Amino acid sequence: MRKLYIAAATYLGFGLFAGVFYREWTRVFDAVETSQLNTLHTHLLVLGTFFFLIALALEKLFRLSAHKSFNAWFIVHNIALVWTIGFMLANGIVHTTGNGDAWGAMWSGMAGLGHILLTIAFIMFFMILGKRIRRVELDETKAATNPAPSV
Repeated sequence: MRKLYIAAATYLGFGLFAGVFYREWTRVFDAVETSQLNTLHTHLLVLGTFFFLIALALEKLFRLSAHKSFNAWFIVHNIALVWTIGFMLANGIVHTTGNGDAWGAMWSGMAGLGHILLTIAFIMFFMILGKRIRRVELDETKAATNPAPSV
């Protein structure tokens, strides 16, 4: 549970910083066109902070970390999110400095890999959640049909 909390708190810090960075960066460069910098703050807060807080609550209810793929999911999700955010940041900086033409298809393709990895992470998460829900339901059914002997 602690690593979910630490992940949520870390993304909260980055998300809040991203909001300040966007405001100050665009002010310095007089950026009038929209860029991916304006959504960086929201992506970090929703896909990072809120998602890990929800996962923390689900961990308490269903012990998600008991699933053998939990650590793999956690690593994939964090790599995917950092990859996606990193490319959003790079894209936003390139466009706000007036060099948007330098952002070619290759960079967009590499940024798209982050979204593909996030999709894989979400599928993994829902598979883990589904299996843990079934396991908890099975354990509750067994406990109800085989009550502990009273002393």
